[in-house]
Parts: sequence; C-alpha cells; structure tokens
Amino acid sequence: MKKVLLIEDDVTVRENTAELLELSDYDVLTASNGRQGVEKAKANLPDIIVCDIMMPEMDGYGVLQELSKNEETINIPFIFLSAKTEHKDIRKGMDLGADDYLTKPFEEEDLLSAIESRLAKVSILNSFKREKKETAPVAGNTGLKGIEDLRSILANYELLEFKKGDNIYEPGRQSSYFYLVKRGVVKVHRIDSQGKELITELFKEDDFFGNMSFNSAASYEDFATAMEDTQLYAVSKEELHKILANNGRVTLELVEVLSNNLSGLKEQLMGMAYGSVRKKTANTILLFAEKIKKHPLKSIRISRADLAGVAGMAPESLIRTLSDFKKEGMIEIEGRNIKLLDSQALRAVV
Repeated sequence: MKKVLLIEDDVTVRENTAELLELSDYDVLTASNGRQGVEKAKANLPDIIVCDIMMPEMDGYGVLQELSKNEETINIPFIFLSAKTEHKDIRKGMDLGADDYLTKPFEEEDLLSAIESRLAKVSILNSFKREKKETAPVAGNTGLKGIEDLRSILANYELLEFKKGDNIYEPGRQSSYFYLVKRGVVKVHRIDSQGKELITELFKEDDFFGNMSFNSAASYEDFATAMEDTQLYAVSKEELHKILANNGRVTLELVEVLSNNLSGLKEQLMGMAYGSVRKKTANTILLFAEKIKKHPLKSIRISRADLAGVAGMAPESLIRTLSDFKKEGMIEIEGRNIKLLDSQALRAVV
C-alpha cells in the first residue's frame, strides 16, 4: 500500500481528503502545518506528498524547499493543493520543483489521477534504473557485447552539468574528452564568415559525441552548446582508447554510430521527428496507462514534461507528436490530461 503524506491546515479539507485517499487504498499520514509536515516526511519517507501552500509556521513553498535539501526526501513526488489560482503562484510552485499543482476546489478524480500518474512515473523510472544496474558491466571489462555495454561503462565516469546556453567546448580547445549525453540536448555548430550560426549536429539522451582522434594534440573545430540544461558523462580519450582496445566489435559499432551522425542534420531531425520519437511517445503513454492500473483507458493526468522525461526526448518533439496522435484519432488532449481513444492503433506505432 502506497503511503501519502497530506499537509493541510484546514481541518475539514484535511479530514475529507484523507478519507478519500484511504477509500482509494492509500496509507495516509496527515500534518496540520508545514513544520510538522517536514518532520513527518523525514521520519516516514512517504511515497508522495500532497501539500497546501498557505499554512502557519511554514508555507508549502518552504516545505518543498526544505525537503529538496535532504537526500532522502528530494525525489519524493510533490503535489501542491491550493486556493491560489494566479498563474504566477502556479509558476512559482512548479519552478521550485513541484510535480503538479491542483487548485481548490478540486475534483476527486483529478487528485487521484494526479497521484496515480506521479507514482507511475516513479515506478517506471525506478524499473529503468534497476534494469540498468543489473546489466551494467564494470569499468575495465573487456567482454563488452555491444554499444549498450559501452554506455553503461561511460555512466561510471565523471558527470558534468551545463546550463542552457553554456559552451561544452569551442574551436581551438584541445579535445581531451569524449561525451555521452545523460540528459538534455546539445548542438554542434560553427559561425560562418557573415557571422551566421550553422548547426551541423544535434545530440540527445544516450548519444555519443566528441573527438575520438588518437592525436593527443588535436583540437575542436566547432562549438558544442547545451540547448537546455544538460548532463554529460565525460571520459578522457586515453581511457576511451583503453576500453575500446580489447573490444573490436564495440569499436566498430561506435564508429558506425558516429559515422551515421555525419550523414547530415536533415536526416537526423527527420529521424527524431518521425521515427523513434513516435515510437517512444506511444510506448511511454502506454507505459503510464499500464502502471495506472485502476483506470488504464480513461483520462490520465500526465504533464508533457514528464512524458518527455521518461521518453527521453525534447518537449518540443513530444508536443508535435502528441498533436499528430490527436489528429490521427488515437488520443484526446484535455488540458494536462491525455485520454486514450484507440490503444490498438497506439500499440501499432510501437
């Protein structure tokens, strides 16, 4: 039974909401103010937190900020429940890291759907992590079976973080590292004689990029820039060469992957937009529907950011694909809700 922490100072709302959740088979903990809520969250580590904003002693924003500082509570899904309906208030809550924001008065189904969706997301991501951990080879292993094993090895190296607009490297800098994108999107570009930017390549999650040259004095010829907040695994070229030295098959696969990246930006964008993106989007929607077992074919409350995060794609690509699915009669989009109209057609995409 999943554990929900409800932080709400209004006695009537707290008791009614707790009863609703208990009738829906949740184990419910309650707190009457923000300070008490933080203490109960740290002591009980609930699966999800539903929190009011305007409360005595510590408001909901303060609760979220406090829990975000603690390693044990930072990843607990957090839903704001508030009478504050202005866009700036909603935006503030989401900017602080909240997973969802419901305004009072709310429909029972909306609250349950929001909770189910957040728990489903956590379940999906945790299953991905478990699979990755179980199959991850140890760094230095010379028995790599394929390119996925190489990705698992690089995930043991230094993780670098870049904000949107940060340069990862620039022309003239010595090319000392090779990269694997963990999260975000990176563009490789150069500036022509008229000062116009020319984008030559785009890299997303799980893509490799960088200079593999065995010449230690080689330098980059282009810029590489984060198009959104991005995380990259960085391995020195010397370490990469050691890994590949005894794994000829993986070396050939990597060379093929990098060669395909050189086939041109148009082909890459078309592939992202109409190939794997459709499959990833369809698969992710079906995955959420499967995890939310109570109402698998009814409206499911999923934010576009969550879908994009699980599917591993840029939100812009996801939105275009959702629009295509809507035009094709597979889904309906009702605000932040997605309703499956033709699950068989969606499965056919996968």
